[in-house]
Amino acid sequence: MKQVSLLGATGSIGIQTLDVLRLHPDQFSLYAMGFGRNVEKALPLIREFEPSMIVVQDEETKRKLEKEVAHPQILCGGEGLIEASVAEPVDVVVNAVMGSIGLPATLKAIQSKKQIAIANKETLVTAGHLVMEEAKKHDVNLLPVDSEHSAIFQALNGEQRRDINKLIITASGGSFRDQTREELAGVTVDDALNHPNWKMGAKITIDSASMMNKGLEVIEAHWLFDVPYDQIHVILHRESVIHSMVEYVDRNVIAQLGTPDMKVPIQYALTYPERKELPITKNLNLEEIATLNFQKMDMDRFPCLRMAFEAGRAGGSMPTVLNAANEEAVQQFLEGKISFLDIEKYIEQALENHDRIHNPDLSTIISIDKETRERVRFQIN
Repeated sequence: MKQVSLLGATGSIGIQTLDVLRLHPDQFSLYAMGFGRNVEKALPLIREFEPSMIVVQDEETKRKLEKEVAHPQILCGGEGLIEASVAEPVDVVVNAVMGSIGLPATLKAIQSKKQIAIANKETLVTAGHLVMEEAKKHDVNLLPVDSEHSAIFQALNGEQRRDINKLIITASGGSFRDQTREELAGVTVDDALNHPNWKMGAKITIDSASMMNKGLEVIEAHWLFDVPYDQIHVILHRESVIHSMVEYVDRNVIAQLGTPDMKVPIQYALTYPERKELPITKNLNLEEIATLNFQKMDMDRFPCLRMAFEAGRAGGSMPTVLNAANEEAVQQFLEGKISFLDIEKYIEQALENHDRIHNPDLSTIISIDKETRERVRFQIN
């Protein structure tokens, strides 16, 4: 039986990971779970799965939780996430936390030779060179949980990486795919959170609307599959049925199709290289769907995607700045302090004002991340 450490247990990916664990009680056990501050949401999960280790965001949340459950090991913050990732019984670490906070825990888990199921794209965006260097050094596979990267991973099974001609990442277009830039001027948080295809957390749904989510996925794909940015292509695909494709040098294209349900790639990452039944997910009915649509991605309409490609190509510390500025700006938008279009403005300013560091180490990355967030907050306030 595999012992699982789930970081980000109360988020969208975390909850769906627990749905998968329920299906296979003879194969998986939840050893550790980490969450932020949502004690009310976490309590029934703690009582159901009885993890040996719990990690919360801060001491205040810890005290609140201790009033509800008598648990021998409740840890806090980034250090707690690391302990939950490297604990000796843990076989698989599912990194589903939001943001760059998941980076140190992922690095330590790799060094401890844990299997990594990674849904935290910010880890690879912020420090892809460090993560992949450690993964190679310790012979650890990073199994992608994002539907797009899982699709590419599956399309590459049995193939030679040197035969890749192009990765084709599909994008739903998000909440505002049918609106012009002029029409985005007055959109609300509720408008942005109304995704047409997927049920996701607030931050990733906003990123989908701005197309930054796809930009982060491009950088993540670059690191996961060691493919140059000029060989990564993004295409708008409204139905979210084809999750991504790989074009090979002989012009064959292999695509992975499925219903838009994150439990599919989550389970595949957990059970790889085996496949298990997933009765809680709908079968894909192509006759019912009837038509699949594709459209060229407009970089002027979606400047966040353009900036992600530019930051990725520049490399070094630029993706760290891109991610930190985006996280902070999205949070400010969710709190009603800036407009939707302001998100891209503050990201662009952060990138323009940064002097690139070619090969930053972990402490430098953490420092740049913190400074970028502070600068964006200062500009807004």
